Amino acid sequence: MAEDQVKRANRRLLLVDDDIELGELITEYLEPEGFQVDVVNDGRQGLEGALGGGYALVILDVMMPALNGFDVLRAIRSRSAVPVLMLTARGDDVDRIVGLELGADDYLPKPFNPRELIARIRAVLRRARRSIDPTGVAGAGERLVLDDVELDPGARVVRRLGAVVDLTGAEFKLLEILLRSAGRVISRPDLSKALLGRRFMPYDRSIDMHVSNLRKKLGHMVGDRERIKSIRGYGYLYTIPESQRESVGPGL
Repeated sequence: MAEDQVKRANRRLLLVDDDIELGELITEYLEPEGFQVDVVNDGRQGLEGALGGGYALVILDVMMPALNGFDVLRAIRSRSAVPVLMLTARGDDVDRIVGLELGADDYLPKPFNPRELIARIRAVLRRARRSIDPTGVAGAGERLVLDDVELDPGARVVRRLGAVVDLTGAEFKLLEILLRSAGRVISRPDLSKALLGRRFMPYDRSIDMHVSNLRKKLGHMVGDRERIKSIRGYGYLYTIPESQRESVGPGL
């Protein structure tokens, strides 16, 4: 019985969107896929629902009257790490960037293909499960320690100089990937596949924004060394001290 309750909880989604017709359509798309969808049509109700617990993921529209999606996301992230998938206007890069900066796990522009919505939801949920399940990654039980950062996959805790750092599911997984490949350059396509579960698109800024958030939370520099270095036109490198560089093997 307890296992069945866990499975149901992992399928409960909260949709926050003032478009009633779209809410009905999304519910029709998702319920045959095994998801239970609760729909609310204003930001305040959405915030209360998201913080009330019990949801595996929140689907949050940006454009809502009164309390908009950004306000809701900001309030959620001040108290909860529940995964959030933002729905943004087609072609509005500013909305996507702001959402990711505020801690959204992913975004999907409207109008969207229902199959892509389902794929994005599943990818975010897989990432969230791996971040709390020590069996989800080979060798994930071991703590990762480099310079002033310590990541414990089993406890899903990151510390910098001994102090806990609050990360979203996407940020935690990205840091784990970078630390496991420290000293090696990881391409954006490889990061997109490992982190987001999808093929990299040239104008997709998701990876860049998650890296930016990590830099803000962990500090851009480690002593006189850049912590996460951008390799122009290719990807990212979590740097290591000069003395360790000869022992580094191949990357992803």
